[in-house]
Formats: sequence, structure tokens, C-alpha cells
Amino acid sequence: MTGLVIVGHGTRSAAGVDQFAALVERVRRRGAVADVEGGFIELSRPPLTDAVGALVARGHRALVALPLVLTAAGHGKGDIPAAMGREQQRHPGLTYRYGRPLGPHPLLHDALEQRIDAALGHTRAGAVPAGADRAGTELAAADRAGTWVALIGRGSTDPDANAEVAKVARLLWEGRGYAGVEPGFISLAQPSVPEVLDRLRRLGARRIVVAPYFLFAGVLPDRIVAQSAEFAAAHPDLDVRVAEVIGDCDALAELVLERHAEALGGDIRMNCDTCAYRVSMPGFADKVGRPQRPHDHPDDPVGHHHHHGHDGHDHHDHGSVAVVGGGPGPDDLITVRAQALLDAADVVVVDRLAPQGLLAGLRPDVLVIDAAKVPRGPSMAQDAINAALVSHARAGRRVVRLKGGDPYVFGRGHEEVLACRAAGVPVTVVPGVSSALAAPALAGVPVTHRGVAHDVTVVSGHLPPGHPDSLVDWAALARARGTVVLLMAVDTIAKIAAVLVEHGRPPETPVLAVQDAGLPGQRSVPARLDEIGAVAAAEGIGPPAVFVLGPVVGVAATGPSA
Repeated sequence: MTGLVIVGHGTRSAAGVDQFAALVERVRRRGAVADVEGGFIELSRPPLTDAVGALVARGHRALVALPLVLTAAGHGKGDIPAAMGREQQRHPGLTYRYGRPLGPHPLLHDALEQRIDAALGHTRAGAVPAGADRAGTELAAADRAGTWVALIGRGSTDPDANAEVAKVARLLWEGRGYAGVEPGFISLAQPSVPEVLDRLRRLGARRIVVAPYFLFAGVLPDRIVAQSAEFAAAHPDLDVRVAEVIGDCDALAELVLERHAEALGGDIRMNCDTCAYRVSMPGFADKVGRPQRPHDHPDDPVGHHHHHGHDGHDHHDHGSVAVVGGGPGPDDLITVRAQALLDAADVVVVDRLAPQGLLAGLRPDVLVIDAAKVPRGPSMAQDAINAALVSHARAGRRVVRLKGGDPYVFGRGHEEVLACRAAGVPVTVVPGVSSALAAPALAGVPVTHRGVAHDVTVVSGHLPPGHPDSLVDWAALARARGTVVLLMAVDTIAKIAAVLVEHGRPPETPVLAVQDAGLPGQRSVPARLDEIGAVAAAEGIGPPAVFVLGPVVGVAATGPSA
């Protein structure tokens, strides 16, 4: 015996919860499925675990789990399957077949058509009920020909899901006689509601119906109404009306049962060719292979009582943080993966030494937060940086923490990773080209060379020798014969050199100071170890600068020319 569990995302809207419950009851009354329950993965009651538990308690060991979502985005592809996986752990022996998302489907397109026609059959005062009778609102072809439709979807960080909304817009236009149908989104994707309305106005529209491509009432549909009303008030020459959401109706119940039958028959026609979790899509490379984790519903005993604040922001998806190494400075020395993450970012928290030119290529709507730590100047505290990463990710945004060099080489990258993990925020690390290796290379110095240096030591010069917090064994470093690369040592190089000479490093050891490596103003200043402090001061060497010392500096001077 196979039970049906209808799985919703959840909403803070009481009306939306009631509509979901009414649909579950409508499907149950149809009698086509022996046993039906419905539950949410977050925000609303009942939680999915209660729905599954009720079916299991009534003897079901095989289920069909049907995601009540319109498009195949993150909730349908990952969150709901992950939540069902957790239920299988709770109920050993439980199996389930997974249905596909509801749209696109002619039943949904017909329902949208009915909502649009109903809106056109009423005054401009407000939206019309989802159950309005189509017969009384049938329009003449001439009336439709003068009507433009703005089809507004939820918006997603999954490009395939956004493309489905565009497909529905085209299918809604074909053969129905509207002047045109343009897609848009209320969150996470472009164009926005005002942008779509303005586009239609510029195309000559005088009557526009805004059609929310949503199943039930909720915060985001309410926002569509508000933004449409605001645009209409600013353009009194336009007739702007808002249709109702699809809502609980016979067509939706019929589609649920159709998807249920598909799942039982093994006929799951999912489109995997353009799935961002399987295929690297431009701007979304960070999604490929991303592990899927279940939501934590506040009424689920294994949850952590973590609510996603959907009421207070435009971003309804679940955010993440990528701690990204930007390389030594030039824009074109960033990794391909790092660039892909920047292309997909909603928020970029950027260091002073990160490639600043990359910021010009960000989308106009990306929030850029300056987290610079300027020597002897203004700086953003590390705790404040950690808090910004966590808060924006919890708000559903894709956050890139863009750092100079490599985030794990004196970059405090792991501190930020630990802060994200402690907050339950998904976080990933993208290595970068460290200036410890790049600066010498760009100045023509190999940090290792056969027969000259078989080891290289990278040292922070932020704290001078003798400082109580320094962890560097300067005496041991002086006895070594390999290459030493000093970072953050502009203010301490004289003291470091003196201690190295004092403990046995030859005073004539060649040193090269490399300032602004890879940038147009790059310059290199050579000196002996016992003179580098005075030479650097006389030459005005300032940060960012890297000091490389050892026999390899001499190799660079005598090596083959370019």
C-alpha cells in the first residue's frame, strides 16, 4: 500500500497555509489515492515529519513524495529529498518514489488564463478570488489584444528554474490573444516587477495584468501586489491590475494526481541537461555537486529551531558563503572558479588587497562591503566581518568573501570558515594564488631552483622578533639555507634582518623587495640582508610589499633573459 505525502515549502502567511491544507483535503476527497497527508519542510505546520509519521503509523512503508512546487529549483531538487532522506533514517525500511515539480503544464496555464481573465473582468480595485467563474469573464479578442501580461515568478538561484518561468510566459502568450506576456521575478532574479512593468510601458502597453506565478498566498505574492500598486500610482496613465494566485482548485488537484500516477509508474521526465547541480552553468559553477541538506523545521525534534527570515528580505533561497582567494592583485590572476562565484554573488565582502578591478564587473545589484584593514588606518573588525558573512547568508544571499592572495595564507580565512560553520551556514573555500609565490615570480625570482634552494619558508613579519606574541623561531630560520619569503614586513624588515644576521645568516645574503606585484606600479629593490632595512626606508617601500631572501635572488640576476 502506497501513501501520498504532499510536501510544501512553508509560508508565514496563514492564508497560504489554509490554501495548502484545502488542496490536500481536495486531493483526499477525490478518492484516487488510498491515503494522503501534507506537510512542510519549514516555517509552517504541520512539519513533514508529522505527515510522514502519520502515514507510517497507518502501516505505509512505501510512499510517493510529491513536491508542491512549480519549478525544479533548490527546494525540489535538494531540500525536499534531503528531508525525505532524514525520514528514512527515522523509519527504517521506508521507501519512497519522488514526483516531479508541477510545472510547466497546460492545467496551470489554463488556471493562469482564468485568473488573468477574472482580473480583467473586475475593476482596478484589487485582485479577484482564485475560484472566480471563467464563464462570466470571457473576453472578446479585441480586449485581450489590448492587454499585456507580466508573469511574475518567485525567482531562484537556479537558472533552469528561472528559464521555466520564461517558458511558461511564452506558452501563456501563444494562441491566447494577449498583446504580449513578459516574465519577471519578485526575488533573487531579474527583471524585477518594476522593471517588467516599465518595459511593457515602453512597449506601448496601456493595460497590464500582473499575474503571480504562485500556487498560494504568501509574503512574496503580497509583495508583488504592493510593488504593482506603487508602480501604478507613479504612472496614472496605465491600467495596472493584479490577478490572484493559482490557489486551491480542481485543476491543481488534478495535476497533483497526475504527478502521483507518473511517480508510481516510474515516468519521471526530469530535465537534467540544464540542471545547475549537475552541469556547470555560467555564473553558477559553485552549485555543481553541492551537497543537499534538509531544512530544520522548528517543530521537528532534530531541528535547531532555525527560521529563515523570509518576511524581512527579498531573498527566499538559502544562502551560502564562499571564502575566495583573489590572487596577488591583477584581475586576471584569479581562478576560474573564483570568477564564477563572483558572477553569481549577491554580496561581496572585499579586502583592500583583493583585485579591485573585479568589482567593476559585478552586477549592478550586488552589495559590496568594504572590509579593508588599512595599516595604521581604518579597518573593519574581524568579528564584524564574521557577523556580516553570517547575516547575509542567513538572509538567503550568495556571499563571496573576496580576499587577497590565498585565504589560508595569513588571511584569517579559516577564522571566517569556523564562524560560518558555528552559525550553520554552508561555506566553501576557493584557494588563490598567494603573493608569497606570485610576487617573487613576477619579479623573476624562483623561490626554489635546482642546486640552489630545495626549501622555502613563508613567514609573517607582522610581529617583530622579540614580540611576546610572535610564534616565529627566528634563530632557527637564520640557520636555514633555503629561501625565506616575508609578508607584512614593511615596518619590521630592519629588525628581522638584524636578528637573522645575529643568528648566523650571512650579511651578504641577497634580498629583493617587491612592491605592488603584478600591478602597473610594480617595482623591485635589491639589497644585502644587512642593508635591506635602510634601503627599503630610503626607497620608500610601502605595503603591499614582499621580501624574498636567499641565493635564489642571485639566480634571478644571472639567469636567462626574456
